[in-house]
Amino acid sequence: MEINLKRPLCFFDLETTGVNVVKDRIVEISIIKILPNNQEESKTWLINPEIKIPKVVSAIHGITDEMVKDKPNFKEFSNEIYEFIEGCDLAGFNSNKFDIPLLAEELLRSEIDFDLSKIKTIDVQNIFHKMEKRTLSAAYKFYCGKEHEDAHSSMSDTRVTYEVFLAQLDRYNELKNDVNFLSDFSSIRKSIDLAGFIYENDQNKAVFSFGKYKNEEIDKVIENDPGYFSWILKSDFPNYTKKILNQLRLNKLNNKLK
Repeated sequence: MEINLKRPLCFFDLETTGVNVVKDRIVEISIIKILPNNQEESKTWLINPEIKIPKVVSAIHGITDEMVKDKPNFKEFSNEIYEFIEGCDLAGFNSNKFDIPLLAEELLRSEIDFDLSKIKTIDVQNIFHKMEKRTLSAAYKFYCGKEHEDAHSSMSDTRVTYEVFLAQLDRYNELKNDVNFLSDFSSIRKSIDLAGFIYENDQNKAVFSFGKYKNEEIDKVIENDPGYFSWILKSDFPNYTKKILNQLRLNKLNNKLK
């Protein structure tokens, strides 16, 4: 089956130094760009994270400090990576919770104003969990009848994710071959910052998902407790989350001035 696309869709996977979106770094990124005519372009970047890769993590993805010590850092690759995905929607496996937030952090640290507001995101893992309720290797076995021999190689994981996605489209008639539908379907809830600290409630209002103001509208928190807002901006939250909060504060200020 071919994907019905109006603009390119980039499947991607990250290998990293760990799973903390704020503190950890990318060591490898692979992207398969599917063009509207369903032709493919693919690229892989091996990156020096400029921090130690824990041995327990290297044991999983096979990338060591020695392998990346002479490679460029993310900032040196950032323009090339951004140009490759610019104007594209994004897809991956567990990408809404991890890969996209971490990619956004790296781009923002590289002074690239990455904005997800006009990007559709498809999380193949969420489709899998909604339709069958389980790892990427299990999904590959279930949907494609194949063993994932090279798990935790970023290009292999990216290729397998793409194959699983195509098999999902073939298997489920209720899945529309449409990026807008698939983006909505693969989202667990409407997370505005993707890291899960800010989401949209049933009234389409931005609310916090944590802390003493959990489920409270952010506009009201900004007005009633500006110190809490300032604390978040100074604390160890993802840069993209802070970017969204600043946008919400600016929108509120602009609305007052109208």
